[in-house]
Amino acid sequence: MKHLLVTAATLALLATPALARDQIRIVGSSTVYPFTTAVAEAFGKTSGMKTPVVESTGTGGGFKLFCAGVGEDTPDFTNASRPIKKSEFDTCAKNGVTEIVEIKVGFDGLSIAHSKDAKGFALTKQQIFLALAKQVPGADGKLAANPYKLWSDIDASLPATRIEVLGPPPTSGTRDSFAELVMEKGAETIDTLKQLKTADAKAFEAVWKSMREDGAYVEAGENDNLIVQKLEANPDALGIFGYSFLEENESSIAGIAVDGVEPGYDAIASGDYKVARPLFIYMKKQHVGSVPGMAEFAAEYVSDKAIGEDGYLAGKGLVTLPGDEAEKSRAIAVAMEILKGDGLK
Repeated sequence: MKHLLVTAATLALLATPALARDQIRIVGSSTVYPFTTAVAEAFGKTSGMKTPVVESTGTGGGFKLFCAGVGEDTPDFTNASRPIKKSEFDTCAKNGVTEIVEIKVGFDGLSIAHSKDAKGFALTKQQIFLALAKQVPGADGKLAANPYKLWSDIDASLPATRIEVLGPPPTSGTRDSFAELVMEKGAETIDTLKQLKTADAKAFEAVWKSMREDGAYVEAGENDNLIVQKLEANPDALGIFGYSFLEENESSIAGIAVDGVEPGYDAIASGDYKVARPLFIYMKKQHVGSVPGMAEFAAEYVSDKAIGEDGYLAGKGLVTLPGDEAEKSRAIAVAMEILKGDGLK
């Protein structure tokens, strides 16, 4: 996908009509939302321009709005907790959004957590798959409706409590990442499913992407704060969300170890915690120079004071980029400044 996106090395100047709007509009990922909101507030205080409007719509919902077209009724940026899909890129192109700038801003760990009032336990990716997949292999190796009601049904060492996991809906980038980083990897550890992957990759994909619909997995919407509240009310439930929300609410919830590693800043940054993904903002190049402040906002976002190791976003739970990756992101923002300076109005 990366060759489809505008990068610092391939930016080309394009004329675009002026827009009437004088305030940046941003949509997208609920995971990236608190980071972008912090940048928007800092930008509003220091730039002399209006504070950008930031909406939490989910990654999929954000791309739908972002790719709807060019003009003052469409967003300038969208937050994403996964890379843009080819289908979304194609929708953008179909609607005239022909140049998209991808900027990586950091990393996040997907956390599975419970109330601090609950007795903690650890899980493997295989156990999580067996708990949440719509279909699992039966004793005969054939796929059947998931029969597991209690965690102890999966493994006698686990608690004899009902399986109830609150998580994001299909429109969420967190849901996509959870499926790929946990469900798929868990399925690959089961011999019959490993064989299915070799024999029929599409059938295997359908298995790990399909979540239970019998109440064991509960779609809790895009509001991660609501999941935290529900965990506090139900100590037996687990919740899925980004590491930043776990860190923000560590007084009331606790993360569980996945494959022996607990979610934490150092574990995510080092790569030891395998349930982690990059975070992005996507910028509509055709609005640069027409909506005031877009280039400056991008520069603020990737500045050392924001995404540096001691930056204000690290204080909010963002796992920061290594130095070379941060410099690549800054180079793209610099290119946007040059583009704006060439009088794109």
